[in-house]
Amino acid sequence: MDDDRVTTDPDRACYEIRVRGQLATHWAARFDGLTLTPLEDGTTVLRGPVADQAALHGLLRQLADIGIPLLSLHRQDRSTDTTTDTTTATTTTPGD
Repeated sequence: MDDDRVTTDPDRACYEIRVRGQLATHWAARFDGLTLTPLEDGTTVLRGPVADQAALHGLLRQLADIGIPLLSLHRQDRSTDTTTDTTTATTTTPGD
């Protein structure tokens, strides 16, 4: 897939996905090239455009398959780069 198309396609929604744990940037290839930002609080933010709802569900399934707890999911408004819809997941993991 052409990277220029990924970042400029107006039909793609942008998402910010926060997960528990620190993911190294090499994981970005597994998550369709989303930008990964490890934060000091022990979480990682995955950010970028997602083709459609099926692709979003695929990303979430990949996170679950490798045991990474989802903390929050926000859809970003591309024109203003602000959150328009918010869904927060409550997760429990063994030992919590």
